Amino acid sequence: MCEQAPPVALAARRASSLLGPAGARLAQAGAASPEADARTLLAWALGVEPYRLAFTDVDEAAAARFEAAVDGRAVGVPLQYLTGVAHFRTVDVRVGPGVFIPRPETEALAGWALERLSEATAPPRVVELCAGSGAITKALIAEGPGGRYWAVESDPVAFGYLRANLATDADLVPADMAGALADLDGTIDLVIANPPYIPEVDRDLVASDVLAHEPHTALFSGQDGLDGLRVAAQAAARLLAPGGWVGIEHDEATGTSAVAELAALGCFSRIEDFPDLTGRPRFVTACKEDR
Repeated sequence: MCEQAPPVALAARRASSLLGPAGARLAQAGAASPEADARTLLAWALGVEPYRLAFTDVDEAAAARFEAAVDGRAVGVPLQYLTGVAHFRTVDVRVGPGVFIPRPETEALAGWALERLSEATAPPRVVELCAGSGAITKALIAEGPGGRYWAVESDPVAFGYLRANLATDADLVPADMAGALADLDGTIDLVIANPPYIPEVDRDLVASDVLAHEPHTALFSGQDGLDGLRVAAQAAARLLAPGGWVGIEHDEATGTSAVAELAALGCFSRIEDFPDLTGRPRFVTACKEDR
């Protein structure tokens, strides 16, 4: 009589039988990381960490969830929309259709902000404009020194995700950043923003899956890509207390222009542009002058 294989070995073979074909299908569809995507989706379908795949039984319900997710990924649906989670620095945020997916490039801006917050001599007051999912604010709260936080977002769908991610941690403001929080003018220590910044003239250069699935209002910002930055800079100019800091992300082609936009307002000093983790120009910072 043949002995039955141990449950661990059976689970491992079952996982492998799903992962191989899925990875091959995603590779054929043009996914940048097909094997990794397949593992992430299977772990999500099973509700386990990826390293547990070899030790978890794959039932029919989980297999069906996995196959449906692979179907979506094969036609370009972002991995984060399928799993409902995006990773940013040390935190996870809920995301889905209608909200911008936080990118690794923005982690450098958040790191700069954390350095400024570490210099605070009192609990800081921080405003995030164009907050989207709230990834930046959530990371600053998790890694920073405490303080009080406000997150501003005008899009109702994105605001729903903002509420899901920060409902108990920050003051959430469903408003356009141009006039938001006027009662706080001159009292804020740090304003941070990742506004839409892709120039309309570069629309054809954007990846097709991004164009098909992510909200265009979070991507494009006028012909030169600076419309959102201009509004964010003006909002920061009124919100910041003297000596307060602003950091705004921008397109890699507009670093020089971003510096010029902040300089033109006449109320900022120590204006500097910084690269992201890949070395590309990515965000501009400045300090509100003490007048």
